[in-house]
Parts: sequence; C-alpha cells; structure tokens
Amino acid sequence: MKPQIRILLYSTLFFLYIISTFLLLPIRQKLETDLYITLGCGFGLLNIIYAFAVLRWKPLLNIICSFIIASLALFMAVKFSDLHLFSNYDPYDIKTAIFSNALFSVIFWEIVYQIKKRKA
Repeated sequence: MKPQIRILLYSTLFFLYIISTFLLLPIRQKLETDLYITLGCGFGLLNIIYAFAVLRWKPLLNIICSFIIASLALFMAVKFSDLHLFSNYDPYDIKTAIFSNALFSVIFWEIVYQIKKRKA
C-alpha cells in the first residue's frame, strides 16, 4: 500500500476515533456499564471494521489485532492523560485522553502493518 494512501486511511481512522468517542459516551449511560468496557468494545468494533475494509487480512488476525490495539490504545491513553502534560489547556485531561487514544491506535496499526508486511 502506498504511503499516501496509508496516511489518508490513518487520518480517516483518527477522525473516526475522535467522533466515535462522543457517540459511545451516551451509549455507556444508557447501558449503565463501565466506561472502559464500553469504549474498549466500541473501539474494538471500529478497529474490526477498519481491518476488514482496509487491510483484508485473515478474519481471525483482523479480530485479534483489532481488540488488542483497541485495548492497548485505551490503556496508553489513560496512562498518558495521567501525566497531566496539558493541564493548562485541558484541566480534566479528557481531550488529552481522546486525542492520545486516537493517535496511539494509528501508531499501533502502523506497527502491525509493518510487521505483517515484513513477514509476507
């Protein structure tokens, strides 16, 4: 896949992550579940759609990578927001967590893509 196409796809995924965060929060309130479970499953489904639509690998590999990336990105976003790096601009570190989650997921997808490309 050409770098320009990957950049376009990752940009789209980045913005979908940001938009879907705000769409998943009302679902969490209706289901009355834990925030991390709702976001993790929602991001996992978004990653599955991305993997099947864009990457077209084997189905089991798509599903496993999707949920691992969603979990790792969410964990890293929480840890990154705990650093309070942008407390002057984002007092509760919510925007920091949302943007870092989207950024970490894109980084992890690129890592998985490079690993898969090298093995093929």
